[in-house]
Amino acid sequence: MSASRPARSSSRTPWLIAVIAIVVLAAAGGGLWYLFFRPSGPAPVALASASPAAPGASQASGSGSAPGSLDGTWTVDPSVGSFSDFSGTFAGYRVQEKLANVGATTAVGRTPDVTGSFTLAGSQVTAATFEVNLATLVSDERFRDGQLKRQALETDAFPSATFTLTAPADLGGIPAEGQDVSVTVTGDLTLHGTTKQVQIPLQARLAGGVVTIAGSLEIAFADFGIGKPQSMMVLSVEDHGTLELQLQLKRS
Repeated sequence: MSASRPARSSSRTPWLIAVIAIVVLAAAGGGLWYLFFRPSGPAPVALASASPAAPGASQASGSGSAPGSLDGTWTVDPSVGSFSDFSGTFAGYRVQEKLANVGATTAVGRTPDVTGSFTLAGSQVTAATFEVNLATLVSDERFRDGQLKRQALETDAFPSATFTLTAPADLGGIPAEGQDVSVTVTGDLTLHGTTKQVQIPLQARLAGGVVTIAGSLEIAFADFGIGKPQSMMVLSVEDHGTLELQLQLKRS
């Protein structure tokens, strides 16, 4: 009996090796799937594909036609577009990171919880204030979203970001229906409890009673006291990222 036991152990060895090989291949396959076949993250914000018509809004007679006065206050309207396909209002971040067993990837987190307005007088934006609820940022990784509550953005301690215009912004003329307008706005950005003056390049378009604004800004984390997240999964994170925004506004 004792002499036969090694033979049975030996006979199980190939099966054990096979099981280990399958597990390794499955893990490797999962990593390859993540790198090459998983759905890509949302594209960088761009005005070209971000102008849905407002519900019930009438379209102008044609692109390039001169509109009436646009003076007044334009307020973020959450009923325009949808967050699910990123056709509505949102703000968020885009950061390059390297994850264990995954490799380099682009982390993108966004939230639709944006409020605020701007005031237009002739061709000048005379006032603007916006607030973003960072506590509701979501990405494609729940682990990342959870870590941001306690690390990096620390949204548990600093749940909001704000922007306030500090100098009038000239559009160069009263925009026509369907016309793309480029403008750089100067104001105070408060993020992670720190306020810095920034200049944000934006594009805007009036269509069907809706003003769509899209833009992005490169941010050095150290400027706002934002530390890099510490985790066994995160091998490295760049020391800067991109703030992205898309706003859908109607005159109030």
